[in-house]
Amino acid sequence: MFDRARSLRAAAALTSLSLLTGCGVLTEEGSEPEHRLSVGTTSKPSKLDPAGAWDGSWELYRNVFQTLLSYPTGSSSPTPDAAKSCGFADTAHRVYACTLQPGLTFSDGTALDAAAVRHSIERIVRINADGGPKGLLSSLQTVETEGKDKVVFRLNKPDATFPFVLATPGMALVSPGAYPAGSLRTDNSVVGSGPYVMKAYRPKGADSGADLERNPTYKGFADRKNEAVTIRYFDDSAKMVKALKDKQIDATFRGLTAEQIVGLQDQSNGPIKVTESPGSEIHYLVFNPKDRYAAKPAVRRAVAQLVDRPALVEKVFKGTAEPLYSMIPTGIAGHTTDFFDTYGRADATEAKRILRAAGITEPVPLAFWYPTDRYGSATALEFAELKRQLEASGLFRITIKGLEWEEFSQGVQKGSFPVFGRGWAPDYPDPDSFVSPFVGENNAISTPYVVPEITGNLLPKSRREVRRDKAIDYFVQAQDVLLRDARLLPLWQGKMYVATLEDIGGAELTLDPQTVMQVWELYRKTSWD
Repeated sequence: MFDRARSLRAAAALTSLSLLTGCGVLTEEGSEPEHRLSVGTTSKPSKLDPAGAWDGSWELYRNVFQTLLSYPTGSSSPTPDAAKSCGFADTAHRVYACTLQPGLTFSDGTALDAAAVRHSIERIVRINADGGPKGLLSSLQTVETEGKDKVVFRLNKPDATFPFVLATPGMALVSPGAYPAGSLRTDNSVVGSGPYVMKAYRPKGADSGADLERNPTYKGFADRKNEAVTIRYFDDSAKMVKALKDKQIDATFRGLTAEQIVGLQDQSNGPIKVTESPGSEIHYLVFNPKDRYAAKPAVRRAVAQLVDRPALVEKVFKGTAEPLYSMIPTGIAGHTTDFFDTYGRADATEAKRILRAAGITEPVPLAFWYPTDRYGSATALEFAELKRQLEASGLFRITIKGLEWEEFSQGVQKGSFPVFGRGWAPDYPDPDSFVSPFVGENNAISTPYVVPEITGNLLPKSRREVRRDKAIDYFVQAQDVLLRDARLLPLWQGKMYVATLEDIGGAELTLDPQTVMQVWELYRKTSWD
């Protein structure tokens, strides 16, 4: 995910209607469902077309599209969803085949058959959208069909992670008649086969959101506990918290500041409940080699020497995050503490020595950019603290600048920012998902980072290992390379929080291994303690 930074939206009327556990009321075509939940988030989709987004848009995709494989609640391994069965058809792990469930259809009535799967995957490669998920398919050579129900993926190299890739929302299956083969769909609608149908989408305004209703033709693993959900997109977390307290929404996901989380936890015996779960979402800085200063290894290493992660986490996140010293977070195999082992605690004297040894004697000017509406209101506080830490050394002059996500993304893709902040939630629960997305000519950070030692040696070797525990050493070595280059600077690892009204159940089951919210797990209790 993130970068996934992730997405859920609002009802036209800001009221939350009652929802009965385990029972739904069928409505006539065009009528409003009698039971609707409303979930708030600050993670708005960048694109509605799955071929165009490798980011938090996936949260919406997971709820309206299907993939061949997915992660049923409680599972961390890819399991058939639209597929009836999948598996490698050879011992070299270069041929992967899936047989589809019978009778699947998209919401426009089109059959979800092998030809539709081929169309969905091939258009990702053909379109090759900026910020799109093509980078996940680097090992794909061809897609073939055998009859109407079998799809065969031939790979250009062994890749034991390919099932994990197919389980990502970026590989969402789309109707061939509704999604052009060579271009992105650009209207405000989606045609999928997932748990919900998106009835309306409002990209802007105070009621920005997506209205989802139960898909009557859905055949998949999701056991939907509600009839309909509105995902509301907020541009400010304070507005989202107010909406929750005013009972205009039933739950929140993503974007809460540390103060807001702590404040809501203090009310845990009242009308609002906060559910905490371990998180694998990471936040980090990216240095752009196009910039004359960020291109210098000594500058990057001096920044790494000065950043005080414990102080950052304590001042800004107040216990809701943890310092991160490698791109692979705690809880994922292959995690290390490389940046701490090398740089230790923040040390201005050592940072000065690094710069002087490179002939840099004047304070270094750098501009740090961040998205104002992607990761919550705490991002501005985070970058203010980074500026304070670096300038306190007398070695840097930092300018911080924020942009809304759409404009920020465009700037990243154009290579306009010397240094910028990003968040990342894993595409899949494997160390590969914290290394491979960031390297190569085309990557998830839209900033080319060509590292032959990783892309040409360590990753290929790791992907030959179906038993993923045998691949760990390759990722430890890859992180040594990332440490040496310091092109990516890990900062902190977040925990996951879902805040709900006291009559809402299922919060503890809403997050899948990709930290994508499964809104079908939410329901309104008929009674509670």
